[in-house]
Amino acid sequence: MDPVSETVDSRAATNALLAALREGRLAPDAVARFLGHAAHRSLRQAVRRPWALAELTALHGVLYALAAGRRPGRCWVATGWGLAVVHLGLLEHRTRLSAADLVTLVRANLPALPGGSGRYSGVLAVGLDYADGRLARRQGTTSPFGDYADTFADAAFWVWFTLRHEPSRTVRTAAVAAWALPVVAVTGVALRRGAMPERPRPALLRPAAALQIVVAVRHLVRG
Repeated sequence: MDPVSETVDSRAATNALLAALREGRLAPDAVARFLGHAAHRSLRQAVRRPWALAELTALHGVLYALAAGRRPGRCWVATGWGLAVVHLGLLEHRTRLSAADLVTLVRANLPALPGGSGRYSGVLAVGLDYADGRLARRQGTTSPFGDYADTFADAAFWVWFTLRHEPSRTVRTAAVAAWALPVVAVTGVALRRGAMPERPRPALLRPAAALQIVVAVRHLVRG
C-alpha cells in the first residue's frame, strides 16, 4: 500500500512515512524517499483544499506587504507561508482555515511586522495566544493543523523575541529550553519510534505559558 495514500488521515499517513524512514535507518536514499513522498502528499493535500490555500496565500500576501523593509521581514513571512502550505493536510476533514488558525498565523509572523519588536509586542503575542485558544474552543474548530501551528508559532516568536530583547542569560536559556527543546525532542522521538508521539497536555498552567508572561512583562517594563 502506498504510504502516502489519501484514504488515510494525516497522522496515519505521517506515521507510515516515519516508519518507512526508520526501516531505512535514515540512509540518504531513505531520507530522499521520505522527503519526496512527504512533499508529494503535502502538495496534493493543499490542492484538494483550494479555499484554505487561497485564504493562507491572501493572509500572507498582506503580511508580506506589511513586512517590507524590515528584518527578518519578508523572508520570515515567505518561510511561514511555505511551512503552512505543506501542512494543510493536517486540517483533515476541514477545507477552510478557521478564525483561530488565522490569529495563530498572524502571531507566528509578528517578528516580521511593524511593532513586532515594540514595547507592547510581547503583551500582544500573549493576547493573541489567548484569543486563538478561546476562538478554537468556542467555535469547535480545533484540528491538528491548529494544534501544531500554535506550537510552532510559540517556538518561533518567543525564541526570537527572547534572544533579541532579553538581557538575562538565565531567561534566554529558559526560553530555549521551554520552546525550542520540546520541538527538537518530539522530532527525535518521532524519528526513533517511526511514529509521531502524542503531545503532552498538562491540566495545570504550562511553564512555557508562565514564561511568556514573564518575558512580555519584563520587556514592557524596560520600555
